[in-house]
Amino acid sequence: MQEHELAQRVELLERRVQILNRLAEMSTAINSTLQLEPLLQLIMQAAAEITDSDSASVLLWNRHTNKLFFAATTSSGTMANSLIGQPVPLKGSIAGTALTENRIEVVNDVTADSRHYSGIDEKNDFETRSILAVPMRLKDRPIGVLEAVNKHELPWTEDDNHYLSILAAQAAVAIESAELVTALKKANTELSEIDKLKNDFIAIASHELRTPLGVIMGYASFLQESDDKEVVGHAQKVLDSALALRQLIEDLTNLRYLQQKQIDLHREPVTVSKLVQECLRNTREFAETRGHQLEIVLAASDVELVVDVGRIQMALNNILNNAMRFTPDGGHIVVQTEINNDNEVWIKVIDNGIGLEPEQSERIFEQFYQVENHLTRVHGGLGIGLSIAKGMIEAHGGRIWVTSNGLNTGTTFTIALPIEEEILREQSS
Repeated sequence: MQEHELAQRVELLERRVQILNRLAEMSTAINSTLQLEPLLQLIMQAAAEITDSDSASVLLWNRHTNKLFFAATTSSGTMANSLIGQPVPLKGSIAGTALTENRIEVVNDVTADSRHYSGIDEKNDFETRSILAVPMRLKDRPIGVLEAVNKHELPWTEDDNHYLSILAAQAAVAIESAELVTALKKANTELSEIDKLKNDFIAIASHELRTPLGVIMGYASFLQESDDKEVVGHAQKVLDSALALRQLIEDLTNLRYLQQKQIDLHREPVTVSKLVQECLRNTREFAETRGHQLEIVLAASDVELVVDVGRIQMALNNILNNAMRFTPDGGHIVVQTEINNDNEVWIKVIDNGIGLEPEQSERIFEQFYQVENHLTRVHGGLGIGLSIAKGMIEAHGGRIWVTSNGLNTGTTFTIALPIEEEILREQSS
């Protein structure tokens, strides 16, 4: 073998090693970048470098218009600005053929190929002489086309095809990931904006409803002093509805505060027995109207908790009201307390009501979730009482969960509240 030929082969091998190393570097760089624009720049720079070309471009497929468009180019200045976003038809173009036929298009002389889309050159004062176009696909789904333009030493080689195909395959996965991340960020931003609008609406609605509601309640209370029993009866219905609406406003306000983590807790010591008995007093009237039997089963030893009494009572009231609403008239509801592992108080609300299916147990604490179909439900409510209860309990460092053996087997809600270590020491001494 002649020395000159040997030197050429060594040079070719060195070139291949350099390109393979470059592809390995690109694989790492591409997969560590989730921002689309920097990612496209990396891909194009590598494409031009490994094919020894003047420039490279990435064209992405728009499924809505069914066209390719220039997403990025190594060209700079005004040409790059004017090129980005320009469409290229799938039919009758080199890039379009590469994508639709899923094959590499090698064009050493564009003047001899009628598919060359010369309109791009004319618009950007550029001369395209040769093109190597490689489709980017993810499984069977089109992503776009990676183009190298104007190779310095023609013709395009099998190595060019091979290396650009490797880069295009890596690029397809990376572009898909970057687009998914971008879409996810956009969706999260939109959700945040919707959530803010919802909170603003709740705040405004709550504020605007309070004044007229106060007037309605005032007039209803005044009418209750009438000597006409029929008027008194109607006034009571108005007052009951107004009180229900006021509670709804309070629930929405509490929900907003919980979402924004703006709940202030005013903690004070209270015994578990007192907490439970007070809650039952608050709900006994409702229980009597439904014919429910309420039962308390207290732990053998009573302990103190340091909690915001009003907030915990609200949580317990919501759970008790839920149990009474979803238990047929004449039901049996038990409130049971116990000490667990000497560091938690468990308060259980056990009913013999309609029960829950397994998938409902997972969702019942979600905001606005309804166990019943919205068209056929008979129990009313917005579906936020349990969500508020969960938020109040967790704000105290506690837990809440529900268990049920299925429909018509009743449910058991369990609240677990931590016992402060100092109180434990005092009560054990």
